[in-house]
Parts: sequence; C-alpha cells; structure tokens
Amino acid sequence: MKSNFHHVALIGKYQTVASSGSGTASRRALEAVIDFLDDQGCEVSIEQDTAHNMGLTSYPMLDVAHIGAKCDLGLVVGGDGTMLGIGRQLAAYGVPLIGINQGRLGFITDITYGNFAESLKPMLQGDYVEDHRSLINARVMRDGQCVFKAMAMNDVVVNRGAASGMVELRVEVDGHFVANQRADGLIIATPTGSTAYALSSGGPLLHPSIPGWVMVPIAPHTLSNRPIVLANTSKIAIEIVAGRDASASFDTQSLASLLHGDRIEVTRSDHHVRFLHPKGWSYFDTLREKLHWNEGVTAT
Repeated sequence: MKSNFHHVALIGKYQTVASSGSGTASRRALEAVIDFLDDQGCEVSIEQDTAHNMGLTSYPMLDVAHIGAKCDLGLVVGGDGTMLGIGRQLAAYGVPLIGINQGRLGFITDITYGNFAESLKPMLQGDYVEDHRSLINARVMRDGQCVFKAMAMNDVVVNRGAASGMVELRVEVDGHFVANQRADGLIIATPTGSTAYALSSGGPLLHPSIPGWVMVPIAPHTLSNRPIVLANTSKIAIEIVAGRDASASFDTQSLASLLHGDRIEVTRSDHHVRFLHPKGWSYFDTLREKLHWNEGVTAT
C-alpha cells in the first residue's frame, strides 16, 4: 500500500558528531530509516543540522521553516531531548511527529529502533493514534521590559544559584497572590513535563489530555508547600524576591543571573505538538514500561 505521507522530514540528534562512535551508529540508524522510507514510496528530506552533523549531505536538506511548509510528517530518530527541540519549532506549522527512540527513557519517542519498520509501516498507511501536547509560553520581565522569551514543551524552572542558599519567590496566579516560597526553586510543568524534573521533585503525573499544569516547589523550606495542579488557562507570575544568581530554564533554553524584581510570566501557547503513535498505544503502557511499574508482579 502507498504511504499516506508523501514528504517525510528526518530529524536526528543535533549534537551527535558523525565521526564519534555514537555518531557512526546514529548515522547508520538514519540511513536504515531512509532506505525504509524510500521503499514505502516517501520523498525524504533531512533536517539541515542533522544532515551536516551526520555527514548526510548527499540527501535533500531542509531547514525547519521549509519542513513546516513542505513536509507532512516529521520522523525523529533520537531521544526525548531531540523531540522536545524539534517539537517546539514545528508546533506552529502543525506537522505531526513520530519518534524512534535512540535515547534512554523515551517517554515521547516511543518506537524502539529494533522494530521501527514493523511499527512504522501501518502508521504510514494511516493506522495510528494521534496525541496532542500543550506548550508553555514564558518570558522574563525586567523593569517592565521583556529581556528573554521562550516556548517550552516540558517545563519552566526557576532555580537558586549554584553556590547560594535558597531563593525566595513571590508567586501569583491570574493576578492573585499565592505565596512567598523559600525553596531551591519552582517548576511549572505541562502534562508532558510531569514525567521529568517535576516527577523527581515529588510532583504528580498529569495525563496528556488534562488541560492543566503542575506547579512543584523544589526542596521547599516549609514542607506544607506542596505541588498544586492549575488550569493551563491561568497566567502564572514568579518574582525573584531574594537569593543570589537565580536562573530560569525553559526546557533546555536558559537565562542565568536573574535579578531581584525580575518576573517570569507563564501562559499557555496557542500551539500544540502533534504526536503520532502506533495503533493500540496507551499512555499507561508507557508509564508502566518507563517507570518499571509491576516489576516482579504477575499481571492477571
């Protein structure tokens, strides 16, 4: 059967260098996927940074804007970090993404490389589950001016300085004062990010279909400061009150040396990321596998 997706963009690990051992393996993996897509009758282009880093410059190359304009599917071969990066960039274009996992956890790159052909073939013919993930818009305001802005798929994190003690943060939701929190930091996470830093800091898991965020303090001074789930229609403001060398990160994008009075403002993005999964995919299956639930327990 002919593929439902005519033009497929292939995206690999941006930081992998082809001459390294891991880079050589990654290049071979990408070439195997290219051969498979060719056999399925797909036109294949390589994301330009992937092509240069992997030495795959003999194939057609496209930047992100042209992938968004010309391709009807993005195929990510890498780990969750690779998917986070390209997902943010392609969200505005509505290009669906499929992830082949070459990383460690693989919460959002859920097809194993060893059986990618078996999983991909029916998906290319239209047999898949579509899953939409929300995004965060965030900006740092200083003296009424925006000094940094970014989009995040996982989380926005305000952290204390590496050599200093706790940071004190004033938190507002929709203009209402919530609390002054003294802690190592504060996390605002999407449902996708609820399985990342927020989870290791004691936050709850949010199902991707929930239109919410989780706000999680990191090692709070007052133990009654607990994680709270908020509607993602809320506007959250975090002001730096005290503490030295505080920083903010937006997935992997960072701004160091925040000043007292700086405000990190968080709102919902108008865009979302479209993930495609194999037919029969379940979020709970992913949690059970990645978090090693039921190990040593016989299912009934």
